[in-house]
Order: sequence, then structure tokens, then C-alpha cells
Amino acid sequence: MKKLLLLFLLFAGLNIFAQTAAAAKEVFEKIKKESKIDGSDKTIYNLLDDFYAETLQAENDEMAAETIEKTQKLASDPDTKNLHILMLFLMYQQHISQTAAVGKKPNPEFQIATMKLLEDEIKSVYGKSPAIVYIYKYEALDSGNKKEDAKTAAAEGLKEYPDSVPLKVYTYLSTNNGSIKNDLLKNHSNHWMVKQFGIK
Repeated sequence: MKKLLLLFLLFAGLNIFAQTAAAAKEVFEKIKKESKIDGSDKTIYNLLDDFYAETLQAENDEMAAETIEKTQKLASDPDTKNLHILMLFLMYQQHISQTAAVGKKPNPEFQIATMKLLEDEIKSVYGKSPAIVYIYKYEALDSGNKKEDAKTAAAEGLKEYPDSVPLKVYTYLSTNNGSIKNDLLKNHSNHWMVKQFGIK
């Protein structure tokens, strides 16, 4: 199992995250072969929920030090069940962070393919997707100018997670629905996404 971490670090060192969708799939498949898959172990699913709650749903997008530490611990432990899901999620996060850090736009082909892989794998292992996957799926599709698909992703996510502020924001942005706008302004006017997108 040490090979798993070494493999991840090797590909991280090669900056695979800024490359192609095909490369991401290849890395993911190699990591998956080494992972212990167990749908009854919700550790990774719950961690994705923590990411969502702290960085997307909360008014301020700040991740708790405990969550960062927990993520590092799980990612570096080859015995973590469903580690392949966490690694794919982190691969996506790293691509977004790296491109933003140098003032570039993310590769939409990479984003869409990675989110499709992540969504399919999470549904296969856990039976449903966490809210963060719907949000990232919307962002990936929107980045790739697939506006109707992005709109559908936000609407599907909002059905599953009707209290999700980010999904309300994205649904409003893609539909101009007045009742969603009113809800955002009345109940979530201090949320960082409402402010960032200038919803008034």
C-alpha cells in the first residue's frame, strides 16, 4: 500500500493535475486498484461533507485546521478505505488551486472529466453524491460553456440539498428565479458567494 502514496506523490511531482483528462483517469485507475473500497465506511464521504460545510455552505469560506489535519492524515494513510475517492477529489482541488495561483483558468475538459469520474465513483461506492460534488459539477460544466448541463446539475443538486446556499446561488445565476433571489437576500445576504456574485 505504500505504493499508493508514492504513486500519488510521484504524479503530484510531475504536475499531472494541470494536464489532461486522460492522464487524470489513468492516475485515478492506478490509485483505485490499490484502494480498499468499502461502501459502509463513510469516513471519506463525511470528510467531503466537512469540506462543503466549511468552505461552501458557511458564510465565510474558511476550512478548520482540524479538517486540514484530518485530510492530510487520511490521504497519507494507505489503509484509509475509499482513498481513491479522496485522491481524485484532491487532484481536482489541486488543479483548480494551481491554475488560480498563476492567474490561469482551469482546463474545462479536465474539470468535467474529473467530476464525472468522481460523481460516478461516489455513487457506485456510497449510493449518492454529497452536495460538494453537485457544486463542483456545476462549476466544471459552466467552465466548459455547457450552460444547460450546468443548470441541470444545479437544479438536481438543489432537489437533493434544498438548503444549500451555493446550489441556490448557481440555480439563481442560471435561471434568474426571483423566489430564489429573494431567499438568498433575505436569509443569506452575508454569504460569501452572494457577495462575490453581487446578488442584490
